[in-house]
Amino acid sequence: MSKQPAVLTLADLNAAEPCCTPLAERRIPAETAAVLAPAFKALGDPVRLQLMSMIASAPDGEICVCDLTPAFELSGPTISHHLRTLREAGLVDADRRGTWVYYRARTGVLRQLATLLAVEVLPTS
Repeated sequence: MSKQPAVLTLADLNAAEPCCTPLAERRIPAETAAVLAPAFKALGDPVRLQLMSMIASAPDGEICVCDLTPAFELSGPTISHHLRTLREAGLVDADRRGTWVYYRARTGVLRQLATLLAVEVLPTS
């Protein structure tokens, strides 16, 4: 019987249980790093980070692309490219309704990323 951890998939990141131990507590397995890296890479762009913030903080839990595009001095196709990158990284889900697309944050994935980056704050002397 192998002591190797099961290979993590993107679907596992939506689970209620943490996928992994925080970085500050234990080394992350290579397989887990490979699954999580695209999400961090997607958030590494300032426009995508702002889009993610707008989507995650939307009052009704979702936001129309028609409300996202005017917030930037970028073309519609450029915004669509950034939103596709967030979708492909597993950070958001999208639904087409007529001519508009609505985006929702995958809160389970965001929770997993936050857990991975959690650092215990020690009291100062």
